[in-house]
Order: sequence, then structure tokens, then C-alpha cells
Amino acid sequence: MSRAPTTNQATAAPEAPAASAAIGTVTTGTTAEPSSGVGDGRSWPAGPAVVGGAHDTGSTPKSGQAAKATEWSRRGTPWSALAGVALLGVLVLAWEVAVVVSGVPEWIVPAPTAVGRAMVDNAATLAPAAMVTLGEAAAGLLIGSAIGLAAAVAITFVPRLERAILSVALLAKSTPIIAVAPILTIWFGFGHAPKVLVTALLTFFPMLVNALEGFRSVDPSITDWFHSVDAPPRAVFRHARWPTSWPYLFAALKVSAPLAMVAAVVAEWMGASSGLGRSMWLAYTNLRMPDLFAAVFVLTALSALVFQAVVVLERRAMAWRAPTPTT
Repeated sequence: MSRAPTTNQATAAPEAPAASAAIGTVTTGTTAEPSSGVGDGRSWPAGPAVVGGAHDTGSTPKSGQAAKATEWSRRGTPWSALAGVALLGVLVLAWEVAVVVSGVPEWIVPAPTAVGRAMVDNAATLAPAAMVTLGEAAAGLLIGSAIGLAAAVAITFVPRLERAILSVALLAKSTPIIAVAPILTIWFGFGHAPKVLVTALLTFFPMLVNALEGFRSVDPSITDWFHSVDAPPRAVFRHARWPTSWPYLFAALKVSAPLAMVAAVVAEWMGASSGLGRSMWLAYTNLRMPDLFAAVFVLTALSALVFQAVVVLERRAMAWRAPTPTT
């Protein structure tokens, strides 16, 4: 027989809602905090925070071995680097043996030793030419990336511009560089301007597409929260879309940076007074294949260095981002 509770017994109170609720990969807070520069300066309630991302502060630190394993999985072990060097050495050795055994003329396929001698002999001319090409590629990459990023921001704030901007971008992307470079050379001469413009035309499209995809990759629950507190679009962009887009922006730079080197050389080939493209053209017209291969190797080395520079920049700029846990 059940007994009714007396007045001396404490009645159990209903359990209070949790301070934060996990929604997928997003946590939402309920306490009001003053916001630093959000939108129009009003105070906003604590909003969504991407777990393990830019706004998460409650992640559990990894153990020493786990952190080292995650870092090695991102950067690669020392043995992987040695394996790459060994593979390259094997390929160069096979190339040398094939040329010596077959007796192919040097003006068709030079041996690696001949290419090495050409690099040493022409170091005084290859080094300044490489710097010229690197400067043109860097300027074109900067301009092209800025244009692509600005176009993506414009589409994000004014979606009606998407069809017009993407149509023009696709038209520029579909135009062959081999046809544009001579026209720009006729218009702007044999200086650096045509090379920078060609490089910008070739590199702005990856930045536009990746930036647009990054701005749209925000978790819907995060944007829904901003809309629920009537946050202006610039606040949503600054605190949600912009931080989320960083991996996409660096991915675009990883593609565009080596591509900028190739674009600058192609433009120089069409007509230039200096640069690696000019050195390649002179070697080609005189059938000096070792000199041509030497310039190609310098270009390859520069492209690899530029790519690694972007990787290092990404690692430093995104140090706040927690590494993806491995299973």
C-alpha cells in the first residue's frame, strides 16, 4: 500500500536543462556574454561552437604518443621522405643507364650528368631568370587569388550575382593560355605585365570555386543560430563563414601556387626579355637540350618549394585547428 509523501519529505525537483546541448558537431550555450565586435556592437548570447575547430575550447588534450602519431600522419615520417629521395635517385640512375646504353644523341635526350653540368655552367644566368619568373608568378598569384576571393565574397553577400560572375569566370577559364599570351604580349609589350596577367587569369578560378564552397560549408545549425538572434550578414560571415573557409582557401593555394609558375613560364615563352621561359626558348631554338632540361629542373624545384611554402603557411596559420582524430 503506497504512502503519500509527508511535508517532512523533500519533493524531487525537475532536472534543470543542461547548460549546453550538443547538436551534431555543434554545441550551443545559454549564457549571455558581451561580444567583441560582432555585427553592430550588441551583446549576443553564447552561440554555436564547432567542436575541435576555431571556436571550441573544451577539447580533451591528446596524450603524447597519440599527438605524435597524429602529427606524423599529417606531415609524414622521416622514412617516407627518405623513400621519396631513394625513388628519385633510382629514376635518375635508370635514366642515365638508358641513355648510355641506347646511345641516343644528346640533342634528343641528354643524360642526367649532362643536365647537371649545364645547371652548373649556366648558374649565373639561371638564378636571375628563376627570380624573375618567381616574382611574376607571385604577383599573378596574389592578384588572381584576390580577385577570386573578392568574387566569392560578393556572391556570398549578393547571391543574385552568382550566375553572372560564374559565367564570366568560366569564360576566362575556358580560354586557352596559349591563345591569350600572345595577345597580351602585343597589347602590353615584352615586360612583366603580360606574364602577371596570364598568371592571374589562370589562378583566380581555383580560389573563386574553393572560397565559395568554403563559405557555404558552415554547419546549418550555426547559421540558424545566428539568424535566430537576428545577427547581420557581416557577423555571420566574420564569425562563421570566414573561419570555416580557411581549409578551402589553402587547398586552392596549393593548386594555384605551382600552377602560377607554369603560367609565368608559358607567358615568357610567348615573348619575354628575361625569365626561365626565355631561357627555355633560347635553348630550344638552338637544340641545346641539356640547357633546356636544366631550366625545366629549376622550374620544377621552384614549384616544389612554392608548394611547400604554402603547406608551412597553412600549418602556421591554422595552428588553432585541432587535428582530425584518427580511428
